[in-house]
Amino acid sequence: MKTYLEQYWDLITSGQVIVGQWLRMEMQNLINDLNDDRYIYDTTEAHKRIRFQESLCLQSKAPFYMKPVVLMPWQKAWWEAIYSFKMADTKQRRFIEGLLEIARKNGKSTMFAADGNTDLFIGQGGVSICTASNDDRQAKFIWSEIGGMRSRLDPKKTITSQNLVEIRNNLKNIDIIRLSSKTQNMDGFNFIKVYLDESHDMADDEIAEACWRAMSTHDEPLFLNCSTNGFIVDGYLDKKLDYAKKVILGEIDDIHFLPFLYEQDSEQEIWTDEASWEKSNPSIRYGVKKIAKLRRDIEVAKVDKSSRMHLLTKDFNIKQNNAQAWLTLEDYDYPVEVYSLEDFRGAYCLGAVDLSATTDLSNAKILLMKQDDKTKYVYSHYWIPESKLESSDDKAAGAKYLEWAKQGILTIHDGNEIDVSQIADWFYQLYANYEIKLYKCGYDQRYAKTFLDKMDFYNFECEMIYQNRNVMSSPMKLVEADLKARYINYNRNEMDMWCLGNASMEMDNLGNVMCVKIDNQKSRRIDGAVTLIILYEVFRRYRNDFMLMVR
Repeated sequence: MKTYLEQYWDLITSGQVIVGQWLRMEMQNLINDLNDDRYIYDTTEAHKRIRFQESLCLQSKAPFYMKPVVLMPWQKAWWEAIYSFKMADTKQRRFIEGLLEIARKNGKSTMFAADGNTDLFIGQGGVSICTASNDDRQAKFIWSEIGGMRSRLDPKKTITSQNLVEIRNNLKNIDIIRLSSKTQNMDGFNFIKVYLDESHDMADDEIAEACWRAMSTHDEPLFLNCSTNGFIVDGYLDKKLDYAKKVILGEIDDIHFLPFLYEQDSEQEIWTDEASWEKSNPSIRYGVKKIAKLRRDIEVAKVDKSSRMHLLTKDFNIKQNNAQAWLTLEDYDYPVEVYSLEDFRGAYCLGAVDLSATTDLSNAKILLMKQDDKTKYVYSHYWIPESKLESSDDKAAGAKYLEWAKQGILTIHDGNEIDVSQIADWFYQLYANYEIKLYKCGYDQRYAKTFLDKMDFYNFECEMIYQNRNVMSSPMKLVEADLKARYINYNRNEMDMWCLGNASMEMDNLGNVMCVKIDNQKSRRIDGAVTLIILYEVFRRYRNDFMLMVR
């Protein structure tokens, strides 16, 4: 009878399952290694563990609640390879490190929890096992699932127990703990096995190295790294993936490292070949990951930039540049009906400012609306000190400060600094000249004191809008949607257009976005884009009140 590894290879070569080039090459390497005299392939331990998992590891989440784990062919091949390859000379396990790169919602947490639960009940006594991740919440996922499997197998705590920090087999003196960047002292542990979950969130190898140090006294340690791709550039996972691919290609000789990389071969195939989705989602054909949900996400991603970045990274393991251009030219360069503030005499408005350092560019905007009109009319003005006019970097980035000043959209302050109190005066002049009344004004806390003092003098109400991803993500996505729908009329302000064209979108692992400069170039000013996003956050918070004032 063929081994699970050979059965999986047969499925691949016959085309019954679809894998990417990296997984295919590694599987070919493993099949070749079955005939390598350096190794013994003994499936006894692996098959015992698989039988235990498929009969006694009961799951916690619907629709699989209280059902034993059913390992898919790719999972059986992985576990069999991990535990069956032995070194012929020492009889010790060959692999001491494994890397499983796989898209989200493919059952990786459950499979690693089942492996940990197997160790808890039928593993070697007197050992410590660790579930680790960059943050404690993530480290808890596998740890908590192990705890749940333990409680369903030993509900009366006959031989096992669990508290807030460890899961134990009291009879065999086995404990399972978790480790994260919040762990104050990472030294002094003695692990035999580590599950590192979602390592894409790690900027460096601090946690991984602490885990390796904790396993240094064992002859057969096992470090298992399971992760989707992520957004941190040149972080721990990026370096591990680069290393893994060199091992697969034979450029690095590391016979103790097992990489299973479920990746797409190209981005184009995602949009044109639904069958290729299995390359990064090996569980999709078995119904673990729902293809209907993925189809819907694909359609959303076709029209929404942030959704596309997140989908490609988390569902298909295609790393995205973490600061890609936010908008295309056609998103914001479109014809509009030019309006005058006289058209809004007596109206209420919302306001926002981006108060850069007094030696740099600053911007203020107001938002106006009309009854029975979805259009958001945005009026904008900029300020810059005279000393910045001849900046060669700004000119190279497209700045035309003198021309914009002649157009009346930019005020140039004498000397080296902006008097930010004059930005408050601008809001008052809107009232003095057009009776446009400011309802609320959003600002960021930096450089704001002088501005706030003058706004308070005018009795204008201001609200702090923190410039972080948690706050700025939603309004940024709304700005993008409204620009694409052409619901924003900014009077084709050339400085606004320049700033929008300079803006990039940086995304974190939760899908939250932030406006940053393209390639982090200081000369690419994004002040106008940031002010527009702040303005939209003010609108989000006070939409109902403001719409009652619109006439």
